[in-house]
Amino acid sequence: MLTSASTTGIFATESNTPNPSWVILDTQDQWQAFSQPAGNDPTNSLVESSLLLDGLRCAACSGTIERGLGELPGVVSARVSMSKKRASVIWSPALTKPSTILSAIQAMGYSANPASHNENQLNATKKSRAAFWRWLVAGFCMMQVMMYASPSYFTKAGDITPDIAILLNWASWILSLPVLLFSSSTLFANAFRDLKHRQISMDLPVALGIAITFIVSSAATFAPHGWWGDKIYFDSLTMFVFFLLSARLIEVKLHSKTLGSMEALVSRIPENIERQNLDGSYTRVLNSQLKVGDIARVHIGEAFPADGKLVLGDTRVDESLLTGESTPIQKNLHDKVVAGSYNLGQTVNIVLETIGESTQYGQIVNLINQAAIEKPRLSQLADRVARPFLFFVILSAAVAAALLWHIDPARALMTAAAVLIVTCPCALSLATPAAMLASASAFVKRGILIRRLQAIESIANIDTVIFDKTGTLTEDHIEVQSITHKQGLTESGVLALAAAVAQHSMHPVSRALVSVNQQNTDQSPITLTNIQEVVGSGISAALQASETYADLINMHLKLGSAKFCGIAEPSELSQQVFLADANGWLATFSLHEAVKHNAALAIQQLKDANLSVELLSGDQAHTVVNTANEIGITQFQAACSPQDKLSRLHALKQQGKNILMVGDGLNDGPILASAHVSIAMGKGVPLTLAHADYVLLNGDISQIPQLIRHARKTMTIIKQNIAWAIIYNVVCIPLAFFGVLSAWLAGLGMAVSSIIVVLNALRLTEFSETKAK
Repeated sequence: MLTSASTTGIFATESNTPNPSWVILDTQDQWQAFSQPAGNDPTNSLVESSLLLDGLRCAACSGTIERGLGELPGVVSARVSMSKKRASVIWSPALTKPSTILSAIQAMGYSANPASHNENQLNATKKSRAAFWRWLVAGFCMMQVMMYASPSYFTKAGDITPDIAILLNWASWILSLPVLLFSSSTLFANAFRDLKHRQISMDLPVALGIAITFIVSSAATFAPHGWWGDKIYFDSLTMFVFFLLSARLIEVKLHSKTLGSMEALVSRIPENIERQNLDGSYTRVLNSQLKVGDIARVHIGEAFPADGKLVLGDTRVDESLLTGESTPIQKNLHDKVVAGSYNLGQTVNIVLETIGESTQYGQIVNLINQAAIEKPRLSQLADRVARPFLFFVILSAAVAAALLWHIDPARALMTAAAVLIVTCPCALSLATPAAMLASASAFVKRGILIRRLQAIESIANIDTVIFDKTGTLTEDHIEVQSITHKQGLTESGVLALAAAVAQHSMHPVSRALVSVNQQNTDQSPITLTNIQEVVGSGISAALQASETYADLINMHLKLGSAKFCGIAEPSELSQQVFLADANGWLATFSLHEAVKHNAALAIQQLKDANLSVELLSGDQAHTVVNTANEIGITQFQAACSPQDKLSRLHALKQQGKNILMVGDGLNDGPILASAHVSIAMGKGVPLTLAHADYVLLNGDISQIPQLIRHARKTMTIIKQNIAWAIIYNVVCIPLAFFGVLSAWLAGLGMAVSSIIVVLNALRLTEFSETKAK
């Protein structure tokens, strides 16, 4: 019986001598180019590397690599995406090296390289050309073999003399050799790898089927009067290989279209750009040579290489990467531009402020790659089923051959070949990842990032939606309408104090105070210590000695709600934030926040979809009531602490509710993490701090009903794909087992089955504009 239990022993010795071309990757400055700190490692001692893989054909292959790498010393975990041919490996630099990991993969019979988009494109182009030539040779030979085989189908006995029949058989045999040795070379190479390492993948039964067909036909050609009989099946062999290669070419094309948006996104940054020299001239350099503070010249049609600020000229830019909308945005002198956005107006100069993975573009690409690697529950189930199913295929073929052997050995072997070919689980392996990656592609087009593919299934099953208010249902920018302050202080002075405290928080109110204070040109530096934020209430800090605020020296400042600042609740029904010291009230800032223009429509669409909608906010009761009434939410709760929100969430869970939490991404971290599935508003919030399954880059909540509807459509198509794969095998296995399906027809059935699955998934690459019901 084939097993993979001894995989470690196989590659452990071979990987002791790493490929010399990989040893250079063992230095930190080299592996950092395709690695980043592991996101769930609090000690920062682990590294997550992204690798490009080759040789994967089915779910069993990905499982083999994951198990093999998991047994390597120093490797914490490994995740393989068969659809994207990528691996994400978390490892310890103190215990292992990249060359060891790459060598281990090679020892398992696969090839791996550091994930570089340029290398990926070059490798993909090279492999695509080789695959096309294999397909072309198979097609040409198939047509010739069919021409030589046609007399046997359309002529009567005796119409062709024996010597002509033998000559046609030999011609077919010669034309089948290129198909066997060239067109099928990758199939046999992968099958040999499986046998060498005592494992199994889809190509093993396929290669066995091809080999059996060729052996039986060759025996009939060499000795037509032997016990093999005189029937040849070179036409079936060449047709099967042609159909299989055709299906794989179509799958690659369709898969590229499915992932088109995601691949286009991760390749937006240009490989090189013009950098300004000290003498004012320009030199085109690689992006890896750019540093913060450099000035780059960006021409029309080029993407900005980093986050920066315009220092020469003005232009229009396409920021669809962040907004999901391609409407150009005007950028004037000193305006910010983001990496990955396209320059559509005129040539401009920018000063680089953030480069590499620290840019918002870099964060987005990391999220996309992580999501593509993540395996959803249904995909994991397919992985577990694939290996035992392939064992069942081989066993069924052996039984079919044994039952027919005493009747006709040639027929017995051809029946076994048909069983091996027809039941390969291509469709089953593609059913889930093809659909989910197609949906992820559609999300990217709409400015929606998904952190894990499992969230598609999770959001499709929700029945309750909980919203935060500030920055979620209301605009993320808040206006400071008026300022009242304690006698003896000035408006600019209390604003400067409040802004000094607020700059240590990402809450929209804090950002509003900091933004207004930026217009203050006449203010002294303010130094704070012992800064502490109580989420949902406010921030406290100690003020250092200052001549400007001599009456507040070493006083403890508080900025937040009236309760947090220890002052009486105001009678005025407006949103306010307060500043106080140890002696009491210092200032009141009256705020105004506008409800998003599409919030009411989004809430109504969610209700029309039979979803319960609630509002939980830490703001004062009157502001929450006004917002809830304006957008049509009847179930709401004001003055909620983070613990209050969690308590309500847990109460709903105990009622059996499946909950979607929608928040601003940072201050709602605990409840976002505790909900069944969560959405964060990405606008203005660092993506690395958004504890959510989805991130709406443009903060447009009207996308939420469409997102839920699309997720449900995705799950429907996944179920259709799985059902088709099961029905196909249930019908075709008996037909092949009893000899009804010939080898070529079995190959055609397998090819068509895989194409149907991918075509069905392709329907998910665009959002449906139908209104939710």
